[in-house]
Amino acid sequence: GQPHLTRRAPNNEEATSIQGVRGGSVELACGSGPTPLVIFWSFTPLGSLIPQPVAVTNGAESKVEAGASALGAVSLWNRSLVLQELQEGARGHFLCQALHAAGGQLHTTYAYLTLAVLVPVSKPQVRLSDPSPVEGTSAVATCAVREGTEPVTFAWRHQAPRGPEEDLVEVTEQSLQLDPVNRTHLGWYVCSAHNAVNWLSSDGTFLDVIYGPDTPVITVEPLGLTEEGFWASEREEVTLSCRAASNPPCHYVWLRDHTQVHAGPAYLIASASRAHTGLYTCLAHNSRLDTRSQSTVRLTIYYSPEGQPSCSVLPTLGAVSLACTWPGGLPAAQLQWEGPQGIGPAAVSNVTWSRTAPQLPNGGVFTCAGQHPALALPALCRIALWEPLRSPTCWTTAIAGDQFIMLSCEWPGGEPRAVLSWLDGQQQPLGTASPSLAIHLLRAQEDLAGREFTCRGTHPLRVPDPHCQLQLEAPQVAVAKPWVSVLEGGEARLGCALLGGTPPVQLLWLGPQRRQVDAGPSGFILHSEGAQLHLSIRAAEPARHGGAYQCVARNALGNSSRSVLLEVLRYPAPPNVTISRLTYGRHRREVQLQWAVQGPGNLTGFLVQRRPSAPSPGAGAWETAATDIEPESRGRRLGGLDPGVRYAFRVLALNHHTAGHPSEVKIPADPPFSAYPAVLGAAGTGVVVATVASLLVFQYAARHPGTIPWIEPPPTTPDVEPAQEAMDAPVNVTITVTATP
Repeated sequence: GQPHLTRRAPNNEEATSIQGVRGGSVELACGSGPTPLVIFWSFTPLGSLIPQPVAVTNGAESKVEAGASALGAVSLWNRSLVLQELQEGARGHFLCQALHAAGGQLHTTYAYLTLAVLVPVSKPQVRLSDPSPVEGTSAVATCAVREGTEPVTFAWRHQAPRGPEEDLVEVTEQSLQLDPVNRTHLGWYVCSAHNAVNWLSSDGTFLDVIYGPDTPVITVEPLGLTEEGFWASEREEVTLSCRAASNPPCHYVWLRDHTQVHAGPAYLIASASRAHTGLYTCLAHNSRLDTRSQSTVRLTIYYSPEGQPSCSVLPTLGAVSLACTWPGGLPAAQLQWEGPQGIGPAAVSNVTWSRTAPQLPNGGVFTCAGQHPALALPALCRIALWEPLRSPTCWTTAIAGDQFIMLSCEWPGGEPRAVLSWLDGQQQPLGTASPSLAIHLLRAQEDLAGREFTCRGTHPLRVPDPHCQLQLEAPQVAVAKPWVSVLEGGEARLGCALLGGTPPVQLLWLGPQRRQVDAGPSGFILHSEGAQLHLSIRAAEPARHGGAYQCVARNALGNSSRSVLLEVLRYPAPPNVTISRLTYGRHRREVQLQWAVQGPGNLTGFLVQRRPSAPSPGAGAWETAATDIEPESRGRRLGGLDPGVRYAFRVLALNHHTAGHPSEVKIPADPPFSAYPAVLGAAGTGVVVATVASLLVFQYAARHPGTIPWIEPPPTTPDVEPAQEAMDAPVNVTITVTATP
């Protein structure tokens, strides 16, 4: 019945492998199940067989061994061991021993873990065996990494001074072998190193390859080549330039016929003369390697013909002849034609080239090049053969007071120019053909309406022949509204649109008096917008502007019209107003005015007027007492009155156009006096006084009965009713009440 300890030895086959990164954190779990009584953690370093205690806990308290700081920041969380700020010394085997109590017995469980601590690679550094190797030698670039968990993989990148960065995918080793070194190796080198933890790249390291100078290349501007070298014209500015590939850059010296004339890469001759003809040598020197190279050219100065070649085109039937001339010069200029389909004929001073229409592409440029030793560049003249843009355009115009109709057709541009001709409906020619512009006159008559005419254009580069057509027709119009109604003073708008008509149509408006309407001070405004003509009439008046208007379209073949009836309505008058209340206010310095509106009407506000009511020289003049009164208002308090003047008031209704009839004239009345409170007060006071007096009399009578005289009742008369006997004569009572405001 006594508890005893049982132990199960750890089995290496059950060990769990865990990876952590140096400086990071890792949690080592000690199994699962019921909470143990005690947990003990131990650590065995790699290569050692002696375990070291790390931490122990019984759930209530825990203890971490002081020497465990070599593993990192050690702490216990439940049954797990947490290692923060992980150190490389934590590589090894961890053993968790947990003591459990079950069934009255103690037994131990084990968790066996193997921890691998990974180290990130440090920032690589490119180290060159020779930072400035000479071309043809060898050099080694090494990617140095201070630390990092193996395996470490390397990659290289290279960037030339004036080129893009490129990856050296064929190189994956730590060292980059450059054997032999050439000038393409010059530039910045960057290496990258990465392992299972991270990837880092180095800063760029520059490899400066020393080479040159190569054989110099001499250029002459302006450029002119001969069998012996270069040529230039007299009095021309000539620049001889020398370039030799070299690092570091080399120094240049120019020699003419073995005599130094300049030091530098470019030699400028401001104005060339015959004395400048000779052999020019460029010497290139690399001071770092003390190496030299040179090149020699011949420069010849010649005379050229005057001016430039002259190009012209001579049209012929179904073809064109291209002529190029350039006389003079020593020697004579060599002229040659060149076109889109190849080289043409060549000759001295004058050359002609004939081409048929099928051989002439649209937009083809033909160039005559004049070659002469006196020129740095060939002298050119050009002719571009092209068809006119788009197609012919047709239009008509009426002239001579609409007696004639002019048919016009235009197709500008082109080289050579297009030929235009007019055809009737049966495709018969009308008149003669002409280049670019064709005009034909017809006498205006009604039977021309509906007839079609065609303008045909011909050009050697356009197949088939383009054309344009037009049809003569009488005009047609339409109006926006046949009836327009507007209030007097408003603006009326009449619209008219042209539906068609050829030749051009005159569009106009006729007024009620059948006269043409012109814009001016009469209130008429004409606005043309495309094929529409709008008529606006401002401040319309019934007698002046009302009536039938006509929109008329006219051309040489006839006319068309449409009517619009304009009705100008009288503006409705505002409703009548009556004053319902007019009383003085306090001290007769203001009045309270109220009014009522009789019947419907268009209202925009009210106007209150006043004047003295007593006869006087100025009593007939009304002055404005209030304005800008909202149409919804039916009352207004008016102040600023003179108490010594008795006023008369009236009210008028207003709308946008006019004022209504004035209301009746009224004089303010004094406000009615209210005596009801004063009478109640006096009556209440009398009741109180009478009650007190009655009480005093009764009290005195009770105490002194003998002193009160008694009145005998009157004798009763037979056959008389009691009510009649007791009736007294009526009494007039006057009550005067004075109220103090």
